Amino acid sequence: MQEITVEELKRMKDAGEDFQLIDVREDFEYEMSNLEGKNIPLGGVLIETDKISKDKPVVVMCRSGKRSAMAIMQLEAQGYTNLYNLQGGILAWADQIDPSISVY
Repeated sequence: MQEITVEELKRMKDAGEDFQLIDVREDFEYEMSNLEGKNIPLGGVLIETDKISKDKPVVVMCRSGKRSAMAIMQLEAQGYTNLYNLQGGILAWADQIDPSISVY
């Protein structure tokens, strides 16, 4: 599984690179704090594959990196090859990039 660090994600965002960010946390988690990605909770990932790009890099994130890894395994079984797991999830983002965001 391909992975990306929060530092790499910040660089991609700052540079305005063309990629998609998918947040697989539950709605209430996303509402508490998010990085402006598309919210598709893990349970709906396979139902909503039409909303996940196949032609550009897709960074998948969650709270710590475990749910996003599960989502990537499910999507790779459907033929996706452009997915990157955000190491440490939003907890790592809060720790290393933006301590002002709410985490739980």
